[in-house]
Amino acid sequence: MKVIFVVALVFAVAYSADEKKEAEKSEDRPKTFKRLIPADVLRDFPGMCFASTRCATVEPGKTWELTPFCGRSTCVLSEDKPPRLLELVEDCGPLPLANPKCKLDEEKTNKTAAFPICCPQFKCEEGAKLEFPEIPTVAPVPEEAPTTPKA
Repeated sequence: MKVIFVVALVFAVAYSADEKKEAEKSEDRPKTFKRLIPADVLRDFPGMCFASTRCATVEPGKTWELTPFCGRSTCVLSEDKPPRLLELVEDCGPLPLANPKCKLDEEKTNKTAAFPICCPQFKCEEGAKLEFPEIPTVAPVPEEAPTTPKA
């Protein structure tokens, strides 16, 4: 019985250490932002998203890098009736507002790395914090919106 207790204790300590390492890694990593937008679609490929950064079509469920930008996108088929193609964009989000007490951390920022490692990282003086601009949201236009004024 003591052996089982010791094994369980060792496992719990090891799991806790792994969890702490993951939390530390996530603090080092920049936050990422996700948004769904209508996908670009070419008339000759109606069931596929058009990835302009690759100049290629992409099947629903597939992901592509947004190089030379820092991000990635996924082609998504909506659950609407009829279904629409959407693009799930993941990127670094807006840059912070200018703050003389915070500078881009050149050592931790790697603009040529894969997403999300390519996101900029900043180093602030003690007590200083970065502020980010509000991202305005626009209500989606209903598909059945009239295109001409009614008389």
